[in-house]
Amino acid sequence: MAQSYFIPIGTQRTENLIVNSRFITTVGHVRNTNEVKAFLQQIRIEMPDAHHHVYAFRIGYGNSTLEGMSDDGEPSGTAGPPVLTVLRGSPIGDVIIVVTRYFGGTKLGTGGLVRAYTESAQIALQTLQTEEKIDKALLGIEAPYPYYEQIKRLIHEHHGSIEDETFTVNVAILTRFALIHIDPFTHALRELTAGQVIPIEF
Repeated sequence: MAQSYFIPIGTQRTENLIVNSRFITTVGHVRNTNEVKAFLQQIRIEMPDAHHHVYAFRIGYGNSTLEGMSDDGEPSGTAGPPVLTVLRGSPIGDVIIVVTRYFGGTKLGTGGLVRAYTESAQIALQTLQTEEKIDKALLGIEAPYPYYEQIKRLIHEHHGSIEDETFTVNVAILTRFALIHIDPFTHALRELTAGQVIPIEF
């Protein structure tokens, strides 16, 4: 079953100082592993003199999720896993967090690193602007003209949008619906037209 989730709006950066080390956290929207690689490369180009670019990403949400992370030279398990844990505890998908560290000369120890990377990720997500992502599909409807106005009303009542209309022998309407609204709309359309009109999903 498809579900909606939240995705980042644009790219956001936060910074905090922990025992003289600078932690610069960049959060962005990614939809596939190619975008993950491009995002990381951009951060490395922007801050080539940083000691570490720790990251975690999450594409999708819920049961169908692709995840990844890297400690990027920090002691194993002290950086990437804490950032990914913060991501998993959030309602956000299609997201990457890169925590860039400039070492300040004082070692934090493994516990201190875990806390520092966890805190950096949490601070970034607390102020992150997001929007809801809802999976949608295109439906094609072909109907006799007498039904045209009633079908348009049905589309709007079920939160659909009309993408295109073609007027020939019948009227053909291309619509877009959130997946959760397709079944109720299809049922209402069948009732309206006594089963004469059945939408086709693309």
